[in-house]
Amino acid sequence: MISCLSLSSYSFCEKIALKKYRRCVKRGCIKRPQVVSGAKKDGFGLRVFVLSDLHTDYPENMAWVRSLSTKRHEKDVLLVAGDVAEMYDNFILTMSLLKERFEYVFFVPGNHDLWCRWETEDFDSLEKLNKLLDACKQLGVETNPAVIDGLGIIPLFSWYHESFDREDDIVGVRIPSLDMACKDFHACKWPGNLSNRDTSLALYFDSMNEKNQNTVKRIQSTCSQIITFSHFVPRQELCPEKRMLFYPNLPKIIGSDWLEDRIRSIHRVESSSFACHVFGHTHFCWDAVVDGIRYVQAPLAYPRERKRRMNGGETWLPFCIYLDGEFGAKVMPCYWSDYYAINPRTPSNTELAPWVARFYNLI
Repeated sequence: MISCLSLSSYSFCEKIALKKYRRCVKRGCIKRPQVVSGAKKDGFGLRVFVLSDLHTDYPENMAWVRSLSTKRHEKDVLLVAGDVAEMYDNFILTMSLLKERFEYVFFVPGNHDLWCRWETEDFDSLEKLNKLLDACKQLGVETNPAVIDGLGIIPLFSWYHESFDREDDIVGVRIPSLDMACKDFHACKWPGNLSNRDTSLALYFDSMNEKNQNTVKRIQSTCSQIITFSHFVPRQELCPEKRMLFYPNLPKIIGSDWLEDRIRSIHRVESSSFACHVFGHTHFCWDAVVDGIRYVQAPLAYPRERKRRMNGGETWLPFCIYLDGEFGAKVMPCYWSDYYAINPRTPSNTELAPWVARFYNLI
């Protein structure tokens, strides 16, 4: 169970800031700053950093956000690819802290952001989504496409569907059902016409992108370089094979075909060094080019997961994906995408990896 921060865990200044934010929202006196192209960088090139899966309901993760420099990134852009916090107050505080540190912050929602387990107000996950988007507007956090210094940045709403998984299932081992393994089935509350059990949510979230189509077309016509980003996974190849996973059915709850179709329609490339998509959700560091598009995941993840990484993540996150007109080099430690850069993907092989077999007490 997530160890959630209470208001008592905030500093005195942060308590005052939260109260001030709530008063200003009620009065309608917070105005959204305009994002414009051609922002001055005081002689430095535009830098874009990426980060996902902050999970700041964990005190260690909130402390990491607080520790980010208030000077180092004051002219930079940050793309936040979802799963900021389950608790609304933690979400507000996290995004406020990030907005204080970066000139521009962009956000797309993840599944944890829409959980409704501990909220004091009675609303469903769609109502919470709208509440989060309204909060972003008040804080000056962007959730719509924009152009900054000639670079197109396009957030994409998405959700997963089980039919996204087309690879052979693992058999002969007792794997927990999706309902048991995935808290979304219980922590999210959807209106009657939407469900995690079919494609309805993936279609609904994908349709949210339609309102931005005119802006996207303008970006396509004016920008030679575009970064798209989502929370969920656009291609199954961006996740380890099932036999490598402690939960082999993970691919059924991670991605969307409609997301990949939309990414391809935006970038319109077969091979290009100017197309990049950032995602989150699975907590695997990833950096790979597939069919001409560079796919990157840079998750903060859970504290226990960072302890299993050889070099944590606290020191190299957020990851700089774009610097002064060029996409950054592959310097982030990415075990699995590096593995598949050398080894072919063989999804027809359903023999469990030794560490997974030990987990299920098969060896």
